Amino acid sequence: MIGTLKPQQLWQYFEELCRIPRISKHEQRVRGYVEEFCRSHHLDYRIDQTGNIIIRKPASPGYESGSGVILQAHLDMVPQKDSHVQHDFLHDPIQPYIDGEWVKARSTTLGADNGIGVAAILAVMADKTIAHGPLEALLTIDEETGMTGVFGLKSDALNGTVLLNLDTEEEGELCIGCAGGLNATIRGDLKWQKVRSNLKTFSVKICGLKGGHSGCDIHLGRANAIKIMVRYLSYLWMKLPIRMVSLEGGTLRNAIPRECTAVFAFSPRMEKKVLKETDIFRDILATEYRDIDTDIILTLNEISLPEKILTEFSQHQFINLLYSLPNGVIRKIPGMPDVVETSNNLAIARIKNKSFEIHNLIRSSSASAKADLAQQICSVCQLANARMKFHGDYPGWDPRFDSPLLQSMKTIYHDMFHKDPKVTVVHAGLECGIIGSIYPHLQMVSFGPTILYPHSPGEKVHIPSVERFWNFLLAVLEKIK
Repeated sequence: MIGTLKPQQLWQYFEELCRIPRISKHEQRVRGYVEEFCRSHHLDYRIDQTGNIIIRKPASPGYESGSGVILQAHLDMVPQKDSHVQHDFLHDPIQPYIDGEWVKARSTTLGADNGIGVAAILAVMADKTIAHGPLEALLTIDEETGMTGVFGLKSDALNGTVLLNLDTEEEGELCIGCAGGLNATIRGDLKWQKVRSNLKTFSVKICGLKGGHSGCDIHLGRANAIKIMVRYLSYLWMKLPIRMVSLEGGTLRNAIPRECTAVFAFSPRMEKKVLKETDIFRDILATEYRDIDTDIILTLNEISLPEKILTEFSQHQFINLLYSLPNGVIRKIPGMPDVVETSNNLAIARIKNKSFEIHNLIRSSSASAKADLAQQICSVCQLANARMKFHGDYPGWDPRFDSPLLQSMKTIYHDMFHKDPKVTVVHAGLECGIIGSIYPHLQMVSFGPTILYPHSPGEKVHIPSVERFWNFLLAVLEKIK
């Protein structure tokens, strides 16, 4: 039972959170859980018009003059599961388990992003022995699919002067900046023709990819299942007269696609050639991703003949559009070669009846670079006669290296662990960017324990790092004046 791990109060709250379905846009139950928590601990709280929860706790005796501190995390989690698993994220609990020094979930996302942060906040608010100044907690909704919770935050909702965001996923890092984001949705029309009765049809599936967070993991060069699929289809099409029937890949805009399926038809006399070229393509993938994505699987299965196939023109339009769209790292931050500035995640692609849709998530810590990449994608769409819609634009968080809060936290960290923390700018959309635009006076730092493979079924949190994160949080609360 993870509730017996240390710090016990944090892990017990996280274990309870795992029992509550809390995917984005469906936070009602977890919000009710937090409301009951506040009532049972006699804490002042309110729910704003968007659905965020704001909790207040008076300062400890002797700390009344300390800085007002806001602890911030998001209530929702990303729903991802292995394809062979039956799991209803609207009703079924997450099943955490201990594997050595890690807590994992059984074939689903764990929700440590950001459940550990929420659990830490609840543990702080419940504990009357912790020394701290005036405290507020901001628990937001819908961070993972649009940040609508924090976008709805009003400028008079919070009183503090310091904000500690608990949504960083590498122990020992103090994050002081983040990328902004922009959703780019592409739609276009397709034309179909009847199928000749003598065609053979294959379903192709690409799976086994690691996937991961489309911001924090984009620099790792992991395979994108949609990009691999369109490359495979294009590879075959250059050698054989195949005709597409369908394609579907990806599930979330902020997750690197792990799986993609497609259906294509061809002349039966070409079957041996299809199988041979598929084997060659598998070898290409194994070579290119041998040190990155070692478990890529490409399977072919014969299926019944469909009623229609794409016209050659529509197939040409769709495949070339997908192939041409930028994906992955576009640019690093000048002077910070280890930090991504701009990227695009080709997140979702599907053919639906007479049309197709493609979803991208553009990220950049530079507003001008974000706009430039958006225009690049728009130009590709115009060449393909497709329609583009931008939405969900949110700002980045400009780093302040001279922040007194940062200097204090660096000193506290060094005194505790006898080494310097790593000060970072993260290539992901932390809520701090939006909060900072509403409350420009706030000093903000984000930190947390080590969480690997967020937004994927491989997500896991490092147990020893959680205890160190907790102890550091308590020290910061006690010593910030």
